[in-house]
Amino acid sequence: MELVQRKRAISRTGILAVALLTLGFLFLRPLIAGAADMVEGETQFVLNTFAFLVWGGLVMWMAAGFTMLESGAVRTKNASMICLKNIGVYSISGLAYYIIGYNLMYVDVGSVIGSFQLLYSTSTSEIALLGGDAGAAAEVVSNGYAVMSDWFFQMVFVATTASIVSGAIAERVKMWAFFLFTLLLTAFIYPVVGAWTWGGGWLAEMGFKDFAGSTIVHSTGGWAALAGLLVIGPRLGKFRKDGTVKPTPPSNVLIVTLGVFILWLGWFGFNGGSQLALGSAFDAVGMSNVIVNTNLAAAAGVVAALAVSRSILGKMDLFAGLNGAIAGLVSITAGPDIIDHWWAIIIGAVGGVLCTAGIKLLENLKIDDVVGAIPAHLLCGIWGTLAASIAAGASFGVQLLGVVSVAVFVFVVSYIVWRLIAMTVGLRVSAQAERMGQDTAELGIESYPEFVLMPEHFGDED
Repeated sequence: MELVQRKRAISRTGILAVALLTLGFLFLRPLIAGAADMVEGETQFVLNTFAFLVWGGLVMWMAAGFTMLESGAVRTKNASMICLKNIGVYSISGLAYYIIGYNLMYVDVGSVIGSFQLLYSTSTSEIALLGGDAGAAAEVVSNGYAVMSDWFFQMVFVATTASIVSGAIAERVKMWAFFLFTLLLTAFIYPVVGAWTWGGGWLAEMGFKDFAGSTIVHSTGGWAALAGLLVIGPRLGKFRKDGTVKPTPPSNVLIVTLGVFILWLGWFGFNGGSQLALGSAFDAVGMSNVIVNTNLAAAAGVVAALAVSRSILGKMDLFAGLNGAIAGLVSITAGPDIIDHWWAIIIGAVGGVLCTAGIKLLENLKIDDVVGAIPAHLLCGIWGTLAASIAAGASFGVQLLGVVSVAVFVFVVSYIVWRLIAMTVGLRVSAQAERMGQDTAELGIESYPEFVLMPEHFGDED
């Protein structure tokens, strides 16, 4: 009898224990699920932030590509100035975008422009987390990425825009005049275009599509460069009085080629990073497609440019082939997220043909674009933006409106700014400085000191 009572007591104790465990599980289940969600959210936060920083670093490396391309494309007497201009462009762009540009583009954007407040900063919750407040982690993670990682990724794009202008007007623009234009471009002109589009402004509301910036970055830089070219004019002796064009081949083909490969590599971060997330299978697949399409378009641009260079330029032109890669990359940038990859080949190939034809067109119009920035970035930026309506689901009418609106705004404002700079601080170096080269005349340094410096003379062509 005593044994039976003891068994009953143990049974009641077991039932009570099971009941308590069940109630405890039911009570703790939301907490466990919340912790799991927090871990998953934090993983996505880390991956997204990591993607912004790494892809941003790769886009920053494109500055090296532009430096190589431009310094190899100009004559040796101006290569040092190109190096100085490019590191100056990157530095000025970063400061201007931090002080005012990002706020104008992304903070409290209405239909046209964002906030005029100065400086941009880490969020309050992130500051609390860094200060030891573990409770702020949930709010930090809920943002999806670290605040300043997004700023960094956006900043390297504006630096790319300014670099496009640098190469087009090389070998005759004053350094400080160019830096002044760069400041205004990166602090105001580019952010306004960005506010209309990526910032959620009026073009974005209409459905304008520009995945990574065929218009927002490349056409903006191209229109600003074209305005500068029209104000500053061609290099001395470039266009002779008899209508012929003086050839100015790249001074260092090896460096130009290296620059193009660096830009090609950087474009994987430029377009791939514009997926803007890496915290899910959807984003991983999307980013993979974007990078593959980017590579296909660039390759097609090279082949197409080489295929037509003899008929358009009269020879199999290496420079056309190299610019064909840039053309293909710019062309696909508006819609690299397409599923049918063969479209990337077509879009890139058309860009390569347009770029090669654009090089010849500029010669006929007596517009002296040293690196072919207008054909590669402006013409192909327009084509790529319109092509997004063919394969990437955009509306042709909205895309065309975006192209025209950005063209009018950027070109008109840039032309006025270039004119004002020319009338005040002066835009162009003296004829003597242009003959000697800016390295010696402005910097007092020679890029290749073992070479004999031979000033150019153009007779009555000045």
